[in-house]
Amino acid sequence: MRSYSTLAMTHKDRVLTITLNRPDVLNAVNREMHDELADAFNFAAADTESDIVVLTGAGRAFCAGGDVEHLARNASKPELFDHEARIAKRIVFAMLDLDKPLVCRMNGHAIGLGATLALLCDVVIAHDGAKIGDPHVCVGLVAGDGGAAIWAQRIGLGRAKEYLLTGEPMTAKHAAEIGLINHCVIPSQLDDAVTAFCNRLKHGSMQAIRWTKVLMNLELKRVATAVMDAGIAYESVTARSADHREAVKAMQEKRRPVFCSDNTKL
Repeated sequence: MRSYSTLAMTHKDRVLTITLNRPDVLNAVNREMHDELADAFNFAAADTESDIVVLTGAGRAFCAGGDVEHLARNASKPELFDHEARIAKRIVFAMLDLDKPLVCRMNGHAIGLGATLALLCDVVIAHDGAKIGDPHVCVGLVAGDGGAAIWAQRIGLGRAKEYLLTGEPMTAKHAAEIGLINHCVIPSQLDDAVTAFCNRLKHGSMQAIRWTKVLMNLELKRVATAVMDAGIAYESVTARSADHREAVKAMQEKRRPVFCSDNTKL
């Protein structure tokens, strides 16, 4: 079993659970977690003790997106973002290359990269107190780390544009109604719902299940291959923008950002 500083891993009954484990900051992603995520999914693919993988968060959130201190550090030294840009692509393809069923136990809000991590799972089961959204544009960034690839595949281009261009979050109940996630249950039923689904898979033909997933992910990988390089490049440009610096400063000062009207200003 791998040991990580920002992730926890457990085995039970042929299920490997990967837990985002920074509960004190709502599992916000810093550089270390970003690096560890790519490795964790590669480990899961090779793990001989599991047939199914569950991704969840510790505490009361699934993942709050980017860590504010981490964003501030990158905003002051944007060259640091280039490393993350490379890792972002590795995370997406490590998840899509994983041939085992990947179930998201969305135990709370999934925001930004957190939403991308949830939606790249095969099946998403959330509790009805959770919200999901990708507010990259709200912090002056392009949604280039996977959101532009996966949202449209789940809910269609029109709806995906509405939510990615505004960064508006939605409730898990609404997300289930429009097909963004699979199921929304009350919090007390979340564990039972995830366990029941995993048990249903375990009693099936695992070889057939895995290869069916592989087949269906061919199209997702085609889309990701088409958009990820451009998406990361555009996001890298906006990571150097005045708008992003203003958004990070506004978060630190707990106010609304005031974006510049000159879209060419960096």
